[in-house]
Amino acid sequence: GKANLAPPAPTPPPPPPPGARLIDVTEIETRIEKLVAGGDGLARFQGVPVFIPRSAPGDLVRARIVERKPDYGRAEIVQILEPGPDRRPDPVPELSRSSICDLQHLEDDVQTRLKVQAVRETLEHLGHVMVPPDVEIIKGEPWGYRLRTQVHTEADPATGGIRVGYHARGTNDLIAVSRCPLLVPELEELLRELPAHLGETAPPRIDLAAGDGGAVTVSPVVEGLPHGEVSTRVGEITYAYDARCFFQAHRGLLPRLVEVTVGSWTGETAVDLYAGVGLFSLPLARRYAQVTAVESDQIGSRYARLNVRRNHAANVEVVNQVVESWVRKMPEGLDRVIVDPPRGGLSRDVRNALMDRPPQRLTYVSCHPAALARDLRTLQKVYRIESFVFFDLFPQTGHMETVVQMVRGTGEP
Repeated sequence: GKANLAPPAPTPPPPPPPGARLIDVTEIETRIEKLVAGGDGLARFQGVPVFIPRSAPGDLVRARIVERKPDYGRAEIVQILEPGPDRRPDPVPELSRSSICDLQHLEDDVQTRLKVQAVRETLEHLGHVMVPPDVEIIKGEPWGYRLRTQVHTEADPATGGIRVGYHARGTNDLIAVSRCPLLVPELEELLRELPAHLGETAPPRIDLAAGDGGAVTVSPVVEGLPHGEVSTRVGEITYAYDARCFFQAHRGLLPRLVEVTVGSWTGETAVDLYAGVGLFSLPLARRYAQVTAVESDQIGSRYARLNVRRNHAANVEVVNQVVESWVRKMPEGLDRVIVDPPRGGLSRDVRNALMDRPPQRLTYVSCHPAALARDLRTLQKVYRIESFVFFDLFPQTGHMETVVQMVRGTGEP
């Protein structure tokens, strides 16, 4: 048989001259110090931070500079000269170029530890918030957990068919995939079947979602595939949604996320801002006399109303309105507010409303540490932070969810 010869290593560029700046070089040799929030590795060139995706602490890499800013740069790995101690071979090599598996090169437990460390540093550095050393960290299955995904399509000139997959990191180049072990098994099966159902008028983007009992749904409509509502039971509550809705994606962690966020507190009035299909609103309704769920997305609020009706939660009012608009008239003296904003965090209008008319208890569910840090820095003037809980809702990626419980009236002077 043929000899199994490795391809020759590319010839490295000459080392940069002494005193060279980032603007003067195209490639650097550098060692990764640590992971930062979002999952990139941090290295330095002449003291300037350089962020490198898919790197591991301790890696010695040759990296190509792809973006230069006055105070930092971004690069991509050309060659791993020496792997760090926690690096492993990618379990799903075909997803290595996509951003949905950015951390699969790290051992599962190491990922969680490094992500918590990165969120902690972001909160302390940007928000001046000290996170206790014994903070609770909740994690579930590292694979086969995702209830939702979005795939892209393109014509395959070689076969005349349609290719389905994910975009390569930072581009619109399609990586065709027939498996994605991040997904719950029934969704991965749907991913495999999808190309056979698509013709030349295939939509460029397709959302897939799973519910209980093996049910799956796609949007937009694809002939021959299920479309419309699925449902998931969390505790004693059943939530209906479809592939267009936002719904937390880690099947195994939904009960704990609801339990930790809603807690055992009770009272008269509670508000759930960015309520989605009512994931937190409905359990709140069992602990508060009157709940208002505010959701700007029309489809999400339609399902929230449906879920209120089906779960007989007569004390929940669903308001289909942009949160910034609703908070202008937010009442004073609320017992409880939960916020679960998109990546950008709370806008100034929402922060101001929560400062001017603070509820007794504020719960912040965040998917973006830098936005959370900025918001907590302001909110601490009116609230005392009671606890943090970290949820690894997206294993194999750089994302880490944080749930912060705060109480009114004992913030900084």
